[in-house]
Amino acid sequence: MPSIPGAEPLFKRPLFQRLVLVGIGLIGSSVARIAMEKREIATEIVANARTQATLDRVMQLGIADRVELDPARAVAGADCVMLCAPVGAYAALAEAIAPHLAPGCIVTDVGSTKQSVIRDVGPLIPAGVHFVPAHPVAGTEYSGPDAGFTSLFQGRWCLLTPPPGTDEAAVEKVSELWRRCGSMVESMEAGHHDRVLAIVSHLPHLIAFTICNTAEGLEDESRQEVLKFSASGFRDFTRIAASDPVMWRDIFLNNREALLEMLARFMEDAQAMARAVRWGDPSFIEDSIERGRKIRRSLIELKQA
Repeated sequence: MPSIPGAEPLFKRPLFQRLVLVGIGLIGSSVARIAMEKREIATEIVANARTQATLDRVMQLGIADRVELDPARAVAGADCVMLCAPVGAYAALAEAIAPHLAPGCIVTDVGSTKQSVIRDVGPLIPAGVHFVPAHPVAGTEYSGPDAGFTSLFQGRWCLLTPPPGTDEAAVEKVSELWRRCGSMVESMEAGHHDRVLAIVSHLPHLIAFTICNTAEGLEDESRQEVLKFSASGFRDFTRIAASDPVMWRDIFLNNREALLEMLARFMEDAQAMARAVRWGDPSFIEDSIERGRKIRRSLIELKQA
């Protein structure tokens, strides 16, 4: 569709003058790479991390314009701050940066648990600063600044959970940021988000870690055979189980109620399948497998496989 002469775009490019990434792991470094490559998100990209070694690597990779070890110095003068650290660190980070946030700044995040983020960060946000929690539903088992890549968010969802009363213009700017990263964007209530992610992400990771722990606990000879002859199913679990332990510790603890609810439902279903196997009920087993196949077909149709 041709543009209308004299019409202004919804947002001038770039969206922000200074984007600060507090944490520069898989998600943060992927955003940084996209922002540095396209220059449609921010004029200046600033990275903050816990160690100077990480920041030195960021500069070697060329994925930020500037790095700062002190989060307070990093956010000074920024019009967008994105928290990309494990969610368990958010409260301390928010306390450290809050006095240094400029009026009108947008604070957002990438955490996988949203009620805890709103609980830990929301009360510390100063008046005149906008808080728009977000969660890009994308990832790999890798972490650190080397792990990021520009296509990570392509065709994936980013879920926004703005608290009631959040400035609509700020929400739209964060939405546009993620659209420019390649994501599809949807908003939902934080509690609903946490229940959905408990089943589609958090529970699968808990199961994967547990299965690998079970294999590790076998007698030495059996354990070596499990590793030597592992089939694709077990290999898929080990891929998930290679994920960052600090990040997933924080996710489990900060979404414990929803996770435990979904785990209880899973255990009931697993016990039902175990009974069917024990008592030789082929119809129940076949029906359970077919329902699983339907889920997989649905993911493929939605291009989320």
